[in-house]
Formats: sequence, C-alpha cells, structure tokens
Amino acid sequence: MRDNLHEFRKNYSKGVLDETTIDANPLQQFRTWFYAVQQAGGVDEVNAMTLNTLGEDGFPKGRVVLLKKYDENGFYFYTNYQSEKAKSIALHSKVSLSFFWPNMERQVIIKGIAERTTANDSENYFSSRPKGSQLGALVSPQSEVIENREFLENKLKQLELEYEGKEIPKPTYWGGYLVSPVEFEFWQGRPNRLHDRIRYRLDGMDWVIERLAP
Repeated sequence: MRDNLHEFRKNYSKGVLDETTIDANPLQQFRTWFYAVQQAGGVDEVNAMTLNTLGEDGFPKGRVVLLKKYDENGFYFYTNYQSEKAKSIALHSKVSLSFFWPNMERQVIIKGIAERTTANDSENYFSSRPKGSQLGALVSPQSEVIENREFLENKLKQLELEYEGKEIPKPTYWGGYLVSPVEFEFWQGRPNRLHDRIRYRLDGMDWVIERLAP
C-alpha cells in the first residue's frame, strides 16, 4: 500500500518575520527566537541542530548534534575528533547548522567556518558533563565499525570499575568546535506557502539584510 504523502498538508499561521522589527544583529535575532521557542514549550531539545558537512567520500551528510553554547564568536558543539564529522571538517571547514522548531513554525540555517576550540574550553566543558557522558567519550570509538552492542557495554563496565571514585580525564581525541557564522537565514512559516525568509549576509564587517522569495 502506498503512502499518499501529498495529502499531508499544513497551513502555517503562527508568526510573522518582518524587516522593520527584526534585530540588526543576527546573533541577537537568534537569541530572541531561541528563548521564544523555549518559553513556548513543545520542543524537547531546543538546542538540537543538524550539522551538515562534506565528507571524505564527496557526499554531504547531516546529523543532529547539540548546541552547547553560543556567543559573539559563534556556535559551539563537542565531539570525538576521530569521528566521521571531525574528519569531514578537517577536509572541508565550511559547514552549515540548521534548527527546526515546529512549535512556532520556525527554521534557522547558519553557514559558517568550523574550527577546534581551545584545549581549555574543551577541558572546561568535559569536566561539566555527567560522569556517564564522560565515560561514554572513553568507551566509543565513534564512527568505527564494531562487532556488536556488547562491545560497548562491556567496555563501559570495565571503565566504571577503573574510574570508581576517581576523576575521569578528557580524552586527547575529544573536544569542541566553534562555527563562526558568515550567513544566517531565518524562516517563518506563513499561509499559502508564502513563507518569510530573511537572510543576514556578512559583507566585510557588516551584516547585509535581505528578504528572499519563499
């Protein structure tokens, strides 16, 4: 039996995005939307974002990661430096991040340059993680082929015993990335598919604001 996907219809009517009311700074506009979505509720992980990279095989790939902080420098996430995504970034530092918040019919797409954060930043974040997450970073050879689930579970049990009552060191192959933005696109769903799309494009040191056709 075929799924009639063409029958999935939704009329977007929860908001408006207008050049006369948006912030001149895209990071501030992001902050405004982020907290509005958070306050509205209905999204389990507001900080979940899709990281898109160009892989070693020449194919683009997206995967959901968690935004852990953002500031005037950009957007931060943390991962295994030996993972597939890290190898992709090493070859092609141009990446994109995308957030989709269906509770308010909003999407944000960010293009930027990814680079490793400082060792001190990575250490500080690692030390703030729950013990289970710290051990997980030691357990998993991320993106490598493994024989079965038991491989992970057995290694976790071994490390739980090894580090019982001890401080867990940050692996040398684990740390943060900072994505420095060069472009933001804010998307607000509107009726009749005439959605609002506002782009902030970095031109030298200034942000140029443009409306895009939906």
